[in-house]
Amino acid sequence: MTEATFPQCRIITERLLNPETTERLLNKVVSVAGVRRMVLNGPRLPLTVPYGPAKGQANPHPMRKTIHVGDQEIPLQVHVGTILLEIENKDVIPALQTAIEPVFTDFAFRIQEGKYMKTEPSLTDYCKYGPNADKAMLGLADPSSKSRPIILQGLK
Repeated sequence: MTEATFPQCRIITERLLNPETTERLLNKVVSVAGVRRMVLNGPRLPLTVPYGPAKGQANPHPMRKTIHVGDQEIPLQVHVGTILLEIENKDVIPALQTAIEPVFTDFAFRIQEGKYMKTEPSLTDYCKYGPNADKAMLGLADPSSKSRPIILQGLK
């Protein structure tokens, strides 16, 4: 029996998003039925300075805030630039487009279709989650991260 392959798309913006825009965008994405998985990509915002003369000191970055998506609080660990999505079917893309258009009034965005997330477990996934890993977690493992991905409950 073959397993279903779900379409994937990504939202690309002209610039990096501030926390308020990210919060509005994610609330719109979560409100669309048919989104299975989501990954936020961008430069990391570490709590402490990772290298240089100030190594180990606090890193007070204005873009590292806690945002509210749905009824959950999510600490931003990246300065969001690209959002990867796995969706139920291609019919979700037009609904997604109309839902997020009001967020982007000051700059442009694009939604591209393609394959952007792993669908088979890698060695990193095996090391992070073990041999009986949840298929929904594939490709979401950061080998250097001590935390697990955040799971949002959207519409079904």
